[in-house]
Amino acid sequence: MAGLIYVLNGPNLNLLGTREPETYGRATLDDVEQLCRDTAKQHGFSIEFRQSNHEGELIDFIQEAAKKQAAGIVINPAGYTTTSVAILDAILAVKLPTVEVHISNIHARESFRHDSMISKAARAVICGFGIEGYALAISGLASLLQKDKTGKK
Repeated sequence: MAGLIYVLNGPNLNLLGTREPETYGRATLDDVEQLCRDTAKQHGFSIEFRQSNHEGELIDFIQEAAKKQAAGIVINPAGYTTTSVAILDAILAVKLPTVEVHISNIHARESFRHDSMISKAARAVICGFGIEGYALAISGLASLLQKDKTGKK
């Protein structure tokens, strides 16, 4: 295995499949997890997949990723996207390559969703591809990690 990737999911993502299916689709968080595991395996990575409705627990997961020397983080901060300086600070502190992902296109939604705190620390942001965005995020992170390893831009 090439390493470990943490996939972190914020508040209310445990309700995927039933919560606002017109916005988030009918796939469940279990479907997202399977997609992430399958995609990571294609790139030689393993996954630590977590969800929490609590900001402090998400921060603990970010710090745990660093402690376990994870290769990187994929995070859907959900409702904390626009508000959490604490999650931003945690990502900055651990210095792990991070890709932010959103199921919906946050820029096509209400204006308060447009300014992500987390994007300020993320290496990349993917939004609007439904749950397929997670696969794109993992593939993109794998590509970034390979480039970092080889020194190629």
